[in-house]
Amino acid sequence: ANFVVANGQRSQSMSISELAAACGVAEATISRFCRRMGYRGYSAFRLATAASTAPRMDSGPLMGEIQPDDSVPTLCSKLACTEIEAIRETQSLIRPESLQAAASILLASEKVLCMGQGGSMLLAEEASHLFTTVFPGFFPVPDSHMQVIAASNLTVKDAILFFSYSGATKDLMDVLQIARQRQTRIVLVTRYPGSPGAELADCVLQCGSTENPLQLGSIAARIAQLYLIDVLFSEMCRRDLEHCKHQREMVADALSEKHV
Repeated sequence: ANFVVANGQRSQSMSISELAAACGVAEATISRFCRRMGYRGYSAFRLATAASTAPRMDSGPLMGEIQPDDSVPTLCSKLACTEIEAIRETQSLIRPESLQAAASILLASEKVLCMGQGGSMLLAEEASHLFTTVFPGFFPVPDSHMQVIAASNLTVKDAILFFSYSGATKDLMDVLQIARQRQTRIVLVTRYPGSPGAELADCVLQCGSTENPLQLGSIAARIAQLYLIDVLFSEMCRRDLEHCKHQREMVADALSEKHV
């Protein structure tokens, strides 16, 4: 309680693991504290904290401290700075060994299922679309029920590329637990490397851009993850540039028939 009161804005962007570490207690203690305060869990507590402090912070669901009296050029400048900073922060968080490991896992897999929930599924679909221009074994699975079904049919020769900003949703855990049972390799893109989902992943790629609960699904956070997709794709392509060039030429030729 003392930590949240003293660090209201900072605590809103912390995962339960990060808050527990900052307070020097176990995650279970945080969960019990939230329930004692009358909330269903940590997510509900964090949302309530963000809502209660928003008027005093002069910020709300908008990124970049956008104010009602900002001019359009000022608005554009603030958002550009926010989104550029998201890329720079992500760049600083990239661990070369993790990126190389992720590329190796995906390249060695016969089939890669790209998954996420909500806005994260849009990123999974974008990744699947990009990778398919060179690597044919990538498939998006948008429905949470179908994700569980698909995961249960995977093998040790397959992989999952999962996008989850929090790394701590029930649907994510359902899929990853099944994948672990099937000995399927998992690459997770998340903001929080200490999250429950990250503990089940074989490889974690951390994105930058911090958002509070009132800024859920922010464009800056998505841009950070899109940047990671681009970096991962480039790492995979550069291992066989001739093959990459050949595949993209074939795709471009096929798509040329779609243009008038």
